[in-house]
Amino acid sequence: MDSQKRQLLAVGLVLVLTAIYWTFFMPTAPRQPPAPIAPVAPDAGTGIVSPLPPPVAAPTKVDAEDNVPAQEVERVRPQIDYVFSTRGAGLVQAKLLGKKMREQLQLSLSEGLRLLVGDKIPPPPQMDMARPVRDQPLPLSISVEGSQPLSPTAAYSPAAGAPGDPQVTFTTQRGGWEVVKKFEFVDDGLEGTYTISLKNTSSQAANGQLVINYSRDVDPRSEEKPSMFGGVGNLSSAACSVGEDLHKLEPDSKPTVEFQGSLNFIGIDQQYFLAALFPLRGPQNGRCVLTVSAGSRSVSAYLPLQVGPGETFTQTFGFFMGPKDFERLSTVSTRLASGTASPSAYSPQLEKTVAFGIWAFICKILLWILKFAHSVFGNWGVAIIVLTVVVKMVLLPLTHKSMVSGEAMKKLQPKVEEIRKKHAADKERQNQEMMKLYQEAKVNPLGGCLPLLLQMPVWFALYTTLRNTYEIYGEPFIPPIWMDLTYKDPTYLLPAALGVTMIITQRLQPQVMDAAQARIMTYVMPIFFTAIMLNYPAGLTLYIFTNNLLSIGQQYGLRKYLEKKGSSNSPEKKK
Repeated sequence: MDSQKRQLLAVGLVLVLTAIYWTFFMPTAPRQPPAPIAPVAPDAGTGIVSPLPPPVAAPTKVDAEDNVPAQEVERVRPQIDYVFSTRGAGLVQAKLLGKKMREQLQLSLSEGLRLLVGDKIPPPPQMDMARPVRDQPLPLSISVEGSQPLSPTAAYSPAAGAPGDPQVTFTTQRGGWEVVKKFEFVDDGLEGTYTISLKNTSSQAANGQLVINYSRDVDPRSEEKPSMFGGVGNLSSAACSVGEDLHKLEPDSKPTVEFQGSLNFIGIDQQYFLAALFPLRGPQNGRCVLTVSAGSRSVSAYLPLQVGPGETFTQTFGFFMGPKDFERLSTVSTRLASGTASPSAYSPQLEKTVAFGIWAFICKILLWILKFAHSVFGNWGVAIIVLTVVVKMVLLPLTHKSMVSGEAMKKLQPKVEEIRKKHAADKERQNQEMMKLYQEAKVNPLGGCLPLLLQMPVWFALYTTLRNTYEIYGEPFIPPIWMDLTYKDPTYLLPAALGVTMIITQRLQPQVMDAAQARIMTYVMPIFFTAIMLNYPAGLTLYIFTNNLLSIGQQYGLRKYLEKKGSSNSPEKKK
């Protein structure tokens, strides 16, 4: 074996060992579900919890006048359960309701095999969009900084109401301010309006900044970043949209960053879910501060504030807390503004959090095909198979031409081997003679690569679609094995089947290399690719597996056709 062969073999082995290490032996912290919030029992007709538990989040500073027990106020809507604290009139819970409104179920191999034999696995917890961070202001709490400060932990009084009411109001009088905070929930409760009124009851003008806070506690053991040998990830980030730019801050970045300009929205973004707050009547000039740590994500908006004696400052915001449905995100401000005194709405660009990136054009085409197929068959796995067939049909002329060229190359293999033996000591002459042979036969030795190169953008776009499309999130193909097409196959059966089809596909291809290099391409590379796909979304693996099956069938049918055509044109047949 010459040095080139040894190098190829060594590279292949290193890649395989690296993939195996990352997949099976890379140390990871044990998963632990977030601590559940204790259930609340509201008093009849008031929606106020009694007896009153201590506040969930420990405040950074509590004024002496506010050192009173906090109450919790619950408002339950069809798809979300809100719980507010009178300490700061902020959220201690915003738990989404429904089968798909859950954290992603992360399964080990043993759990996947248990599902395969019919065992039951407990469902993951419901997604909570407002888990308070210790020692930080509650989500949606406010403060005032400047000549007349207001603490984010001020004690508020809630208006009477039942847990099912579509609104809740909090009031307080502190430090020269009379504050009214009103939350109104629309339809299913995932969106609504948040009105803040600040009346200056002092005899002096108040100058400073209104600060609106949003934070979320994170268990770092339940999150993961997307990687080369990993899946789509579910890492949350602090987010702020300023002008035309969307800024996100994640762990391993700077702990705190600040941006100034026209604020469109602030919020916490997590893969398929979003909690966002935005000025309802248009962008507001100000600044936002993003802060992250391993266990928290926080964002605060700072808006200029000038209120004369006896004057009232009022600002209305829209909020959204739920799954990142692209169409809903792009129209939420229009729906909310239609019920206000200012019906003309602008777009806060929440849909930018659905980040298709450079593949946006292809992703939208793929998603349209997937949605249409799903509307017909009712199964997203079948929709992916239909998508594979559609893409295969579009590329059929190219793949057919490539396969015909490949079959022609197989007939040249004896002559290729003669050239290799004749010029074994002169690689340059060997390559020249082989290229001359291909030119005379009008065969392109690289023609087989073209269909693969055209498929790769589809792979990348489908991967991007799977990691950004809530419609496919948590959707099964064939229960109980493939319960989530956006998550890896926990049994690894689908990647293993993919590897087998890749080996068969490689064996059907004409070999333009020597025997050692051909073995690497036939066996080592499929094994390496399979190892990579072990942790990628089952939907992407299903697509490539289906495409391989179609290619095998196409190659087999073409070979039979050419054999039949060749035998019918042979001299013996003509006689």
